[in-house]
Amino acid sequence: MNLSRRTFIASAALAPVACSSLSYEHGIPVAQPKPLPLVRPPQVGQEWSYLKKDVFNGQTLGLINERVTSLGSPITIERTTAVGGRLPTEIQTSWGMVATDTQWARVLQFNPALPLWPLQLSNSWAQQFNTKYSVAGYPATQLNWQEYMSVQGWEKITVPAGEFIALRYQSLINYESDDPNKVDCIHKETTWFVPQIGRWAAREVSGSYRIQGQVGAVILEGSFQWQLTAYK
Repeated sequence: MNLSRRTFIASAALAPVACSSLSYEHGIPVAQPKPLPLVRPPQVGQEWSYLKKDVFNGQTLGLINERVTSLGSPITIERTTAVGGRLPTEIQTSWGMVATDTQWARVLQFNPALPLWPLQLSNSWAQQFNTKYSVAGYPATQLNWQEYMSVQGWEKITVPAGEFIALRYQSLINYESDDPNKVDCIHKETTWFVPQIGRWAAREVSGSYRIQGQVGAVILEGSFQWQLTAYK
């Protein structure tokens, strides 16, 4: 499957339909900081805790703890539940470049790695990335992934961990499913990234797809939200 830019933009136009139920209390727009802040470098022991919610019904799904456990190449971020249960480990080839992404229903592995946040923390930045991905456990199946990341501006937001000045950006993703019956697979993410903590303060995701041969039927996937509750 060849995901051309034209195909991507046409498919991404479906995203507002798929995400119409997703709601987040938007922050207050603020001027771009001068000078631009630097992203906090990783150190072993840095931690972030997030409350995960189902946007459709408001149900709290749990608390996820993330902790930097090793540096170098790769950088590993171990993840656990509130009661200490082990979750898949996030792996970055370098700070901010994810090779093993654990934020999905299944663990995804990217080659080459993808940026987790904008490469430039500027209001005018936007870029498209093309890569291949595989589902963990099935490395031989390499699938197409096309992502358009764009900065939406700086905002002041309040989450359980406090008030932050965050860079709001959006990622529109058109990907090839490992299920051949699923087509026009769209994923949308909106993220509030805080450079000073090296992670996001809030993040929300949703997605949709169509079934091969079924005209006009868009199937919505789960819609989730994460909010920072603590960090160090």
